[in-house]
Amino acid sequence: MKNARIALLLGAALASGNALAADAASAEAEDQGSIVVTGYAGTKTETALVELPQPVKIITADQYEAQGAINISDTVKYAAGVLANPYGRDTRVDGFNVRGIDALQFRDGMRDIFSYYASITSDPYNFERVEIVRGPASVLFGQGSIGGLVNLVSKSPGFETQGEVSLVYGSYDRKEVLADVNLALSDSLAIRTVARARDAGTYVDHVPDDRVMFAPSLRWQPSADTDIILTGLYQEDDTGSTSQFLPIIGTFRPNPGAPGNLDRYTFVGKPGWDRYAGRSLQGMASVTHDFSDAVRLSLKARYIDSDLEYFTHYADSYSNPTDPFSVYGTDRRTIGLYADASDARMNVFSTDNNLQFDFNTGANVEHKLLVGIDYSWNKVGKRGVFGFETIDLYDIDYDALQTYDPTGPFAYDSQKQLGVYVQDQIRFFDRVSVVLGARRDRVTSSAGNKDNATTFRAGIIGDIGAGISPFVSYTESFLPIAGRNENADGSVGDPFRPQTGEQWEAGFKWHPRSGTLVTVTAFRVKERNRVLYLAGGGTAQSGELTTKGIEVEASHTLPGNFDLLVNYGYNKLKSEVNTDLDYLPRHIASIWSTKTFGLEGDAQLRLGAGVVYTGKRRSTGPAWSLVTPSNTTVDALAEVSWGQWRFAVNATNLLNNRFFASCLARGDCFVGAPRNVMATVGYRFR
Repeated sequence: MKNARIALLLGAALASGNALAADAASAEAEDQGSIVVTGYAGTKTETALVELPQPVKIITADQYEAQGAINISDTVKYAAGVLANPYGRDTRVDGFNVRGIDALQFRDGMRDIFSYYASITSDPYNFERVEIVRGPASVLFGQGSIGGLVNLVSKSPGFETQGEVSLVYGSYDRKEVLADVNLALSDSLAIRTVARARDAGTYVDHVPDDRVMFAPSLRWQPSADTDIILTGLYQEDDTGSTSQFLPIIGTFRPNPGAPGNLDRYTFVGKPGWDRYAGRSLQGMASVTHDFSDAVRLSLKARYIDSDLEYFTHYADSYSNPTDPFSVYGTDRRTIGLYADASDARMNVFSTDNNLQFDFNTGANVEHKLLVGIDYSWNKVGKRGVFGFETIDLYDIDYDALQTYDPTGPFAYDSQKQLGVYVQDQIRFFDRVSVVLGARRDRVTSSAGNKDNATTFRAGIIGDIGAGISPFVSYTESFLPIAGRNENADGSVGDPFRPQTGEQWEAGFKWHPRSGTLVTVTAFRVKERNRVLYLAGGGTAQSGELTTKGIEVEASHTLPGNFDLLVNYGYNKLKSEVNTDLDYLPRHIASIWSTKTFGLEGDAQLRLGAGVVYTGKRRSTGPAWSLVTPSNTTVDALAEVSWGQWRFAVNATNLLNNRFFASCLARGDCFVGAPRNVMATVGYRFR
């Protein structure tokens, strides 16, 4: 199967190539202050970042590829106030925490993940940029996380033939072929193909990271006023879990009487049986039509079909977190081992449609009025089987471990959402921008939940001179939760109420010249109706969670092709109840810089380096309180471009810092990814 996948994408690579993602976002890379967000982040309209009364972060593919991003979580680690990979690099899911709260993932402005462990991770190579919208954003995006969202913008065809084919070899015998070709068939018709084949191991034995991804797209402009894009995706992953849920005792804390500590990269499972293997099929269509210079229609729809097998083992770190080995005897080696085998199916249909009206109400008052309706339907089915046995965790007999196969019917949950929204962006004297918005949603689920919500947003930003633009905004959000509360005796309680949130933020943007943008923001987010897992069993929704913080982001282009990014975020949480927000550090900081040198002939050398600092995290439970120490990682890039050829070496965690990403009071620890080095040879053509 693996050889077949490699052969499939080798053929695709030879037939295609790689249209340069950097070209698609060159304006963004040249001048962050002049970035015009084209239809997704923040407003769903074409608006310059310096006119948005909120801090929206745009990360181009050129930037996150230079930083050595392996997964989507890696793409956001150089952003203020964003905690990437809170549980370490995870081959199963992408995780990011924005302003102290888990962020939801969107693709092209529509949510694409509705259940954990029902889909595979997205491929960074398939996107031209990643957008981070901080704070509640329900007015435009419907149900969403309170802290913010991460939106992935797909690569789409352009009307210039160009491409690239790349070969990659890296740590843990990582072998890849990547291709991205754009063919202009005429002045009005273009096609593009993005593809990857990967055969790789990981830093955990018996956990592969194999992938085939094929994403064709077509763009047709039958007239100057109409733009139609069709996009498809086939992706197959054969991997496992690099998160092994090792007990705190024997890793982060000593296990008295045992023969030392466990290897922090120990594989706990059965080789060949443990897996996280799935397939995703997606199709999307978008139509944009300008009826005139003042009226634009935008229509989008996407369908997702996903299948997944998740077979895994994990140690019983939870029955007695402070000494899990004592539950199973006195040898300090034996521990319980759970097995969980599940099949999952996920189907999602989403559509977002709006009309934009541009008009003036006076000589110096401009309006962008957006009126829209969106609808989404998702259905997730799962079936599973559990098992339990005991093992010697210091010397696992892998051959003796039992296996299980899920059988029987799938249990399905479904949810429908219908939303209507309106937004007016008002520009006064080309110096002051006001954003006003409102939305009404209706959400129903198969569990019997019927929720209605009205959310609002308002913001103002103005240029007071010297490139300084102060802003203040208020936003609201809600997130329906499928299912019901569980009583302590295991019986089913009332349906979950939606989580709701509101945010006030204020700050300023400083854009003194082309190539420089500094954003400073102070915020306060209040969240209600969080699901709590009670110590005595069962769940409940109560209390409020308040997050306060400060964020600083700066991007600066210096003379001589020298780029600099500096980010800092401070978060402080206060809760009336134990919300189990175990992994949140108070301080997150990063700096990234690249410098390009001219060499003989037409060759160029680009060097890059970055540092990410994550502060200590405290986890408190009924039995103890733990502090996971802070950690610092260093990334580096060396790249030579010579004619049509490109040679690059990326290294993440260059100094091979051995650290724990999180240790939770519930009983388990998660390790940070060790050093990873990748070498790339690419050929570009036009």
